[in-house]
Parts: sequence; structure tokens; C-alpha cells
Amino acid sequence: MQVLEKFSIKPHDIHLYEVAFLHESYANENDLRECYERLEFLGDAVLDLVVSEYLYNADSTLSEGELTRTRSNYVCKKALYAYSTELGLDKYIKVGEGAELTSREYDSVISDVFESLLGAIYLDQGLAVVKEFLDKTVIPHIKQGDVFFYDYKSELKLKCDQLGQVVTYELLKEEGEPHDKTFTMAALIDGKKRGHGVGGSKKEAQQAAAREALVNND
Repeated sequence: MQVLEKFSIKPHDIHLYEVAFLHESYANENDLRECYERLEFLGDAVLDLVVSEYLYNADSTLSEGELTRTRSNYVCKKALYAYSTELGLDKYIKVGEGAELTSREYDSVISDVFESLLGAIYLDQGLAVVKEFLDKTVIPHIKQGDVFFYDYKSELKLKCDQLGQVVTYELLKEEGEPHDKTFTMAALIDGKKRGHGVGGSKKEAQQAAAREALVNND
């Protein structure tokens, strides 16, 4: 596996790395009992830990809230997609022949396998090797200050708290097939609609609505 060779990782258990790229649809079609989801769960926690530790040590002036918001930028789906594509992880993914994934769903899989690979490295090599791997893949993006995600919801809540206002969100519309839905959300400040947004998830739509509300609530 070239990606392992690139980082001088010599597997003790190559099976872990193979599972890290098996989509549920492939596992089902081939009567396999494993797919990447459990490794993704583990890798998500490991990524949060390493990025949190780096940010904590990098700037002692950041508050808990600032650390959380900064971390969100480097562990969000867009960031994971960027790390994954930079490494060419998409070429290792195995999806069932009968799976009909939308472009958005496949992009999500590409994001997922970065975390599942982290989970495999952690189990196979330990935390020290994971840190070395992330030091070459994720930490450079942090040092460069790359922006993958901006938390408009947190900014809007902070602003409303300062003004003694209450922000809530309301689902306006839900469209599409179960596997490819589109949501429209409204951001309400003291019960009045101040912004709306559309996204592939409620959270994504809420962020878009919050962004518009920040402009309209000046």
C-alpha cells in the first residue's frame, strides 16, 4: 500500500488497513463482517485528541471556546476530504458494485476513510506513529492557517448572547430521497426570521442560515 510506504509505516496487521477502505456496501455484497465504520469511529477520537493537544500547546492565549472553534475547522468533513484527496486515499476505497452513491455521498466516504486509516494506524502502530503521520498531513494546514470551515452558528450565538437576544432554528423544507436530502433552515432571532440557508444536512443548512443572519442582524 503506497500510502503506508510513503510514511515509512510497516504494518504489523495489514488486514486493519484493508478494512479501513471497505465501504459497507462492499462488505455486504461480499459477505464480510467488517467495514470501515468502526475504525472511522476510533480515528475520529484520535484525530480530535492530537489536534486538541497541538492547539493547546501552540497558543496559550486561546480560550476553551476558541480552541473548540479552531479545532472544528481542522476536523470537519471538508478538511478530512482535503487530507484524504491529497493522499490519494480515494483510489483504495472499495464500494459495492450495486451501490448507487451520489456524488455527495461518495465525497463523504472519501472524508470518512481518512479517519478510518487513522484508526488502523493507531491500533497497528500506536499513538506516537499517528502523531508523526498527522504532523506531516494535518499539522501543516494548521500552521498555514487554512480555512475549511467557519462556525457561523457559534459566532451568531455569541453575538446574540452579548445583545441579550435568543437565536433558534426552524426547519422550513426537507426535500429529496432519503439518501440524498436537501434541507432548508431558518435562523430566528427573538422569534423573527433573520436568515435562511440550504444544505445537505440540517447542520449545514443551519450554518448557512446563521451566516445570513449575521449580516442581517447588524
